[in-house]
Amino acid sequence: MHHGKIKEFPEGFLWGAASAAYQVEGAWDSDGKGPSVWDIFCKQPGATFQGSNGDIAVDHYHRFREDVALMAEMGLKAYRFSVSWPRIYPAGRGVLNEAGLAFYETLIDSLLEHHIEPVLTIYHWDLPQALQDEYGGWENRRIIADFENYCVTLFRRFAGKVKYWVSLNEQNYNLTNAYLLGTHPPAVQDRKRFFAANHIAFLANAAAISAFRQYVPDGLIGPSFAYSPAYPASCHPKDMLAFENAEEFTNYWWLDTYCLGRYPQAALAHLQETGEGPDMLPGDLDLLREGLPDFIGVNYYQTLTYTDNPLDGQTIQRINTTGKKGSTPSSGVPGLYKTAPNPHLETTNWDWSIDPAGLRIGLRRLAGRYALPILITENGLGEFDRLEEGDRIRDDYRISFLKSHITACKEAMSDGVDLLGYCAWSFTDVLSWLNGYQKRYGFVYVDRDEQNARDLRRIRKDSFYWYRTVIADNGGG
Repeated sequence: MHHGKIKEFPEGFLWGAASAAYQVEGAWDSDGKGPSVWDIFCKQPGATFQGSNGDIAVDHYHRFREDVALMAEMGLKAYRFSVSWPRIYPAGRGVLNEAGLAFYETLIDSLLEHHIEPVLTIYHWDLPQALQDEYGGWENRRIIADFENYCVTLFRRFAGKVKYWVSLNEQNYNLTNAYLLGTHPPAVQDRKRFFAANHIAFLANAAAISAFRQYVPDGLIGPSFAYSPAYPASCHPKDMLAFENAEEFTNYWWLDTYCLGRYPQAALAHLQETGEGPDMLPGDLDLLREGLPDFIGVNYYQTLTYTDNPLDGQTIQRINTTGKKGSTPSSGVPGLYKTAPNPHLETTNWDWSIDPAGLRIGLRRLAGRYALPILITENGLGEFDRLEEGDRIRDDYRISFLKSHITACKEAMSDGVDLLGYCAWSFTDVLSWLNGYQKRYGFVYVDRDEQNARDLRRIRKDSFYWYRTVIADNGGG
């Protein structure tokens, strides 16, 4: 679709950047915080790149005022951050840690003082270890009530200050790693347990959104989804069917359930046939329909291309966490699909395809299927950044990546997509989960590596100044 004139971003567009608690805060056992599953998992030998962990991270907990001042200097209109559940309830429920609530309230107040809209993510993977130990975390329906209680605590405290809320972040990516690849806690490889845990997470998400209507009637809430739109490797009917399978199993399985309150038909029928489908109890579908979102949060980094996969074919494989380009194997589900390289796209050092048109395609698919506003909650480029003499970081590659994706946003809006905002990942460099600190995403360089926190000095990259101009020009620059 070609347009004679491309839409401009509207006034009030949320130009933002994002982070997550475990990836930036540090202070992992300070001021009454309890341990999360990541606090424990990262200490296991071989779990992460060079044994990196978030004990200190980039020390945002103690340096948030400095970070917010940098956000204000950049001119950010929104900052997406997550709350650490065990910082609020150290045991997952029961005794409330007032110091944890006070930290986030002070952060929110600081953002508001600088005219930065807080976008609060309720859950970004850091489950309280106590709940994992007690009843298996997301594999037990008891978590629905505990999660709702945690959410309501936040709703009551911040209802008058926070308008935009993200319920669950990247449930699909996190639980795929946790229950299929065995690379996130609890490090399981079992498809039946994978779909069971997802079903319970869907119910918890819906219960939280239903409660949100009561406590934050003027707010907006939705989950954020790690969306990699599927492409067929060719126009061969077998590849087209593999593409359809992949779109249902890797995208619509979550998005239909969030936004329509039901599972996609073909995928559900297949899982019922194989015995891997979730156990649905009376009332489950009613709850899912009660908790439909106000918007879709989209975390977009790449598209994936699929081809036919026979019954004895390729199985799911661990991703590239080292930055060694070309080390990612094909991954798939026998009888459904497997990934294939896309010869039309360049890739990053982590083998992620660089595809701004894919963002436009994905936004159009979501807008057409669900008729909901969309907030881009993450989009960014993780790469090896080099600190040069004179505190210079020349990250033209990041500027090029972000610029092309912002253009794709304008094209998607011209196609009719209702886009609320764009939160680049990330504001500062962060702990990139399994990838350690070498995979840098931020506009602000943080001087540390995997083993040595050094001075954690904040240094503006070239992209910092570029994005400041983009924001000032409401999409120009």
